[in-house]
Amino acid sequence: MADSDNITPLSFVTRRTVLGIASFAIVERERCALAHEASAAISSDPVLTIWREWRTAHEESERLCDQSAHLERTLVETVGYPCATVQSPGGEHVKVHSIGALRELFDGDADEACAKAEARLTAHQARWDAAERRIGYSSVTEAERKAADRAEELLEALAAAPATSLAGVAAKLNAVLVEGEVREGGAEFPWPQIRSAFDDIVRQGQEGGLVSPNRDCFSTAPKSTEPGTGRVEVQPLAVQGGGAEKAA
Repeated sequence: MADSDNITPLSFVTRRTVLGIASFAIVERERCALAHEASAAISSDPVLTIWREWRTAHEESERLCDQSAHLERTLVETVGYPCATVQSPGGEHVKVHSIGALRELFDGDADEACAKAEARLTAHQARWDAAERRIGYSSVTEAERKAADRAEELLEALAAAPATSLAGVAAKLNAVLVEGEVREGGAEFPWPQIRSAFDDIVRQGQEGGLVSPNRDCFSTAPKSTEPGTGRVEVQPLAVQGGGAEKAA
């Protein structure tokens, strides 16, 4: 009798197993539906489209900035900034870097010393111009200016567009941190506070199921400043619906 009391009918076990599997399937289906809805909401957020365009322009501007700085150093080392040293009417030896500054120094009363200095400055400028055309310095600086202007326009558009998802809000904060910390260094108010708010949004997104624990929808905003440069290391913000792209 004791053994019979501990025997569970096979039909009950089978029914319980089936119900458990069915319940799990329902929960899993609901979870997937919610995840799909969240992903769709993120993908349709117009802020993210603007943010991706801004990130591309910003990274291009940074790349061109580094390239133009390298080319300028090359010019300085090989040709030197155009200049001429001349004795001023007051007897001091002065280094000038333009014809306008030279003429201003002599207040329009050009003498032989001024004429010779102008000739030397003109020749030096011609060597600089020839060298910069040869290495493409001017074209790079012009491209850098256009990329920076485009990034600035997109940053304004980003601020004006209403976010419709947590990812959109995080994208706005990411742009503020990247642009602001590059300019300001990021150690003083309000950058630590903005970074904290950004991290809060990332955490809330994870806890709310909008992002997975491995941060496939968000990554941290820049926090470290490169020594001696005042520029921060830019970390990309990856979002659902657009893929992660590593920053340059």
